[in-house]
Amino acid sequence: MSVSPARRAAFKTILRVFEQEAYADRAFVVEARKLNDRDRALAQRLAYGTVQRVRTLDHAINELGKKSPGTFDPPVRAALRLGAYQLAFSAGIPAHAAVNESVELVREYGPPHAIKFTNAIMRRLSEGARALIENLPEWTPREAALRYSYPDWIAETFWRELGPDDASALLRAQNEATETAVRRNTLIAGEVAGEPVGDPDPLIPGALVVKRVDAKNLKEGLVWPQSRGSQLAGLAVGARHGERVLDVCAAPGGKTTQLAALGAEVTAIEKHEGRARELDENCRRLGAGSVRVLNADALDLPAELAGFDRALVDAPCSGLGVLASRPDLRWRSHPLAELQLELLRAAAARVRPGGSVTYSVCTINREENEDVVAASGLEPEPLGELWPEFSHPHHPEFLLTLPHVHRTSGFFVARLRVP
Repeated sequence: MSVSPARRAAFKTILRVFEQEAYADRAFVVEARKLNDRDRALAQRLAYGTVQRVRTLDHAINELGKKSPGTFDPPVRAALRLGAYQLAFSAGIPAHAAVNESVELVREYGPPHAIKFTNAIMRRLSEGARALIENLPEWTPREAALRYSYPDWIAETFWRELGPDDASALLRAQNEATETAVRRNTLIAGEVAGEPVGDPDPLIPGALVVKRVDAKNLKEGLVWPQSRGSQLAGLAVGARHGERVLDVCAAPGGKTTQLAALGAEVTAIEKHEGRARELDENCRRLGAGSVRVLNADALDLPAELAGFDRALVDAPCSGLGVLASRPDLRWRSHPLAELQLELLRAAAARVRPGGSVTYSVCTINREENEDVVAASGLEPEPLGELWPEFSHPHHPEFLLTLPHVHRTSGFFVARLRVP
């Protein structure tokens, strides 16, 4: 029996993520480059789902196989994880196909002595993995972290800051497929192909939820893939026509070009040379050629970059609001509060008195959100009055989008007045 192209690509992606510390999206692009659309979709679902659910899958393998996955050879471990995911979470995939192809992957890539026990473990998983996982408790943060496959610290953070019910709902939501949203780019005229899913979001002008991103629309610059939460953060800057805006963490350019479309004169900063080139190319493709792109460190900018009306600090963060779309991030994530505060203060120093600096992060934890704002010493403007639907549940002057509530990525947004 041969291994299907989709499962082979998923297997190789999983192997590279956990054994070579590759990023899931980059590894998948390489391994799936020769697949047709149907196989690519299946391979992505299997690879990303396995990476997301690996903690729970390893628990099932350990309980039913009576052996820790950490003791297996890497190809055996990857094949068992992929097979377990299909058995426990993939409706419509026959159990015999998951079992047989996992064994064949070990036959092809693993040591010969592992074939027999792989077959034995897979058969035990086929009989009990789904029931075992469905019956895992979730009364405490650690129980929920195991059931929904997160590091303990993430579940504990959500529990502490949102309460048990919302925390569990958020953990579940970030294991589900996210909506696909684009921003209609008003800098390029033309007809957008494809039908949106539902009506445009009345609260976020230009936001469209679509079944898929149309490749032709993207190439022509008519749309930009950007979650509604991210688009809300760009709108919250409050940029007006002719204002000078500093965007200090600009790549790949979604919010940069959003600000340019509002008529702002944008100076976009990107520290990494390759990403700065990508940012410049994206700005040109989206008709935002007036954006000034600088390959520079936002913490060490030239003295002449000063007196801006507004600044945007879309800072690097733990990404706890985008775990659904980045399957391996939960295993790499860590807070970056010190860097965020440095960036916020550096940006505020470049804004004229009476101007504002908007701080946004795609995460959901006080340490990187409210605590960073408080440490800055800047006075918040009441964003919750402008967008009450997205008002922070505990601090209405801020915005907070939540995946399980708003069905988009999680973003914290604060707009701060510069004295």
